[in-house]
Amino acid sequence: MIFTKHSNAFRWIIIIVSFAIVSLILWKTYEFFQHFKVEERTKMENWSFAQTDLLKNDDLTGNIGELPLKVITSNRTTPMIKVNTDGSYDYNNINEEKIKDSLYVQKLILQFKKENTPIEVKFNGKLYSTIYYGNSPLLNKLKYYPLALILIVVLFGAVIFFFYSSNKNATQNKLWSGMAKETAHQIGTPLSSLIGWTELLKTENVNPDYISEIEKDVNRLNTIAERFSKIGSLPTLEKADIIKETINSYDYLKTRSSKLIDFDIIIPKGEIPVNLNKQLYSWTIENLVKNAIDAMKGRGKLTVEISQLENDVKVNVTDTGKGISKKNFNKIFEPGFTTKKRGWGLGLSLTKRIIEDFHNGKIKVLQSEKEKGSTIQISLKRAN
Repeated sequence: MIFTKHSNAFRWIIIIVSFAIVSLILWKTYEFFQHFKVEERTKMENWSFAQTDLLKNDDLTGNIGELPLKVITSNRTTPMIKVNTDGSYDYNNINEEKIKDSLYVQKLILQFKKENTPIEVKFNGKLYSTIYYGNSPLLNKLKYYPLALILIVVLFGAVIFFFYSSNKNATQNKLWSGMAKETAHQIGTPLSSLIGWTELLKTENVNPDYISEIEKDVNRLNTIAERFSKIGSLPTLEKADIIKETINSYDYLKTRSSKLIDFDIIIPKGEIPVNLNKQLYSWTIENLVKNAIDAMKGRGKLTVEISQLENDVKVNVTDTGKGISKKNFNKIFEPGFTTKKRGWGLGLSLTKRIIEDFHNGKIKVLQSEKEKGSTIQISLKRAN
């Protein structure tokens, strides 16, 4: 318990520190972005001053100074359009072909106005031109850097989440396995005693029918103990006729169920060999049949059908019960999910574990309709 508390505290410390580091990086990136934006603004203002200086020199002496020309030609990254008062315009760092389209120029000017405040070029109080400029390619890349960083953080968080989730599931699986083994062990002790008492009763003057019924229950308890023992560890599979094993489980429940249920089984001729663990497969069929009986409230028709298509073997269990809503098709196989008032929600989750984890098969709700019934399908591979 102490280890768990320390693990949770350490986990929260890692999350908080990671969040603080990411926040600091994002803040520093934002500061750098703003600083770089100010630097570009200063550069463009210097460019406008150079334009003003050109107008001044041209007006006073007719000579153009070297410094203004050097400043003007130094802009090789920032896209800009200088619109003169007579409607003409000059541009820099813009695609030569696209700039010929007047509509494109107008759209670009509107875009630049959103990105940066235009700079007016004036001399002696008279407006000569207006400079519209956008963000440089480097600044645009820098603008999307925080988004990329956030995406990386989200992906990193998702990896951590799935890691802890899978770790939690593994722990739960170990717990289930341990509980199953312990249950089998606990059943084993009184079961051995019952077997001994049964043998003792045979030597007494006891009705043989009573002893026969007791032996049936003892055998049933022994089967349950074996199932729990196998579900708690990796069971061994052996080649068996799936038709025979299905019929055995089906007949056992048929003789112990309500006479108001019409049982039907549809099977092909011959044998279908499948690698099975007989005890666990029998448990699967029993769980599906019992769920079907519960769904029909002890009255209706229950059909078990076995079919084969090449190497795929299908076992369908169909009932005429209350049905399953589509949103619950996958949820019914989750541990703890149940629609019964007194259900634990373990039967179908164990069935899924037996079929998919131990037999490398698939189990799903094939079809279901409210108040008309459902079909649960098991898919397994035929053994060579």
